[in-house]
Amino acid sequence: MLSELQEKLNYVSAHRENRLKCAQDVLENPHLFDELVSICFSPEDKNNHKACWILEFVSYEELHWIQPHLDFFCSNLKVLKDESSMRPIAKVVQLLVKSHYKKSENGIQLSEENLQNCIEASFDWLINDTKVATKAYSIRTLYILGNYYDWIHPELKVIIDKDFGDHSPAYKAVAKEVLKKIK
Repeated sequence: MLSELQEKLNYVSAHRENRLKCAQDVLENPHLFDELVSICFSPEDKNNHKACWILEFVSYEELHWIQPHLDFFCSNLKVLKDESSMRPIAKVVQLLVKSHYKKSENGIQLSEENLQNCIEASFDWLINDTKVATKAYSIRTLYILGNYYDWIHPELKVIIDKDFGDHSPAYKAVAKEVLKKIK
């Protein structure tokens, strides 16, 4: 028998309104969140990518819900191989890193190991054959992290410069924006 969340995920489609409706269901039923995070990092689950879509939308509203799951979340970033899962999780990583460095008392508190996992995953997504949205989120995340780790900006610049000619206008726009900030 399927769980309540699995039932909901079975009916999720790529349509934004559909994803938002499921995310709203999770927001109204926080007891579903633990299972949602678990499904996000279970690539063998047929609803894995759908769970990632929903986690992204939930994170816009209740990012702090991830705090108790950070070690699991960050250490499992490398298990994601499907593009439909990586893109929304790359966005969540960006949100987490932004929140961590805001330095407010209600910001996300990432451990050094969490941050290292985010750096590693972001570089992997950037240099591997992933779609432009995942790369764009990774570039922006690495830019933020590079303000605190002095070795990141030079590495990021090398990768962007090397790959610049091979990418779409969307990639180039993000790359130019970040390169301008780095220089």
